[in-house]
Amino acid sequence: MTAVTDPDLRPGQSVDLLKELHILTREGKLNQDSRRKLKQVYHLHQFIAKLLDELPAEDGGPTIADHGAGKSYLGFILYDLTLRTLGRGHVYGIETRSELVARSQQLAHRLRFERMSFLAISAADAAQEQALPERIDLVTALHACDTATDDAIAFGLRKQARAMVLVPCCQAEVAATLRQNKALSLSRTPLAELWRHPLHTREIGSQLTNVLRCLYLEASGYQVTVTELVGWEHSLKNELILAKFTGQKKRSAAQRLRALLGEFGLQELEAGRFPGLPA
Repeated sequence: MTAVTDPDLRPGQSVDLLKELHILTREGKLNQDSRRKLKQVYHLHQFIAKLLDELPAEDGGPTIADHGAGKSYLGFILYDLTLRTLGRGHVYGIETRSELVARSQQLAHRLRFERMSFLAISAADAAQEQALPERIDLVTALHACDTATDDAIAFGLRKQARAMVLVPCCQAEVAATLRQNKALSLSRTPLAELWRHPLHTREIGSQLTNVLRCLYLEASGYQVTVTELVGWEHSLKNELILAKFTGQKKRSAAQRLRALLGEFGLQELEAGRFPGLPA
């Protein structure tokens, strides 16, 4: 496997992989756009590598499920930088577009990344997929649109994931419900100004969605950290949610989640998006 020589690349990383992902040119060079993209991937990898280091060393592990994998940039980089060196572990790329799944399968075969699998399936259906193991160590969802992030969380809970790494995107469901119900209990208060204009409805819906997700994870036994993925100059979809399983389900988080749903007239979302909350 060709070695890396550019100082901005990680030692031992596969040049062949980076060329296939169009991060490197055919001549093995990085352009400015590729440097920015690679910086984002490396930054995310730092968080994930730390979580993987904290996992117990088990036969066959760590197992990683990457939801909304797309071209599987993240999965391939994780395999190349971490699992290939470990000599164990498996990456499962979950993506609805069959042509991207086929392309990733072919690339993994060419690079001899043998412990990578790709499934043409939605995040919502993945929990029942027989090709996936009963338990997954790490769940990732990078820019999984709208409710696909919630589906990835549901998958992680079903698979008893030890950790989840989420970068939500395009959260439309809560904004649509806000528009529909207009949070009747708040309609006569100044708080209604938060969603009077459509742009503000979308933004407050996005913010509220992620707050609810964090509370749900805490109520389900996870320690949650929220930080930036990259600088705002690179992406507006910038929120990174890191969740580590502790087993300590916080009843107070469930209570606050229900209170927020009630305050904003979103009670109808509980059964579908936040099932199994402690009483």
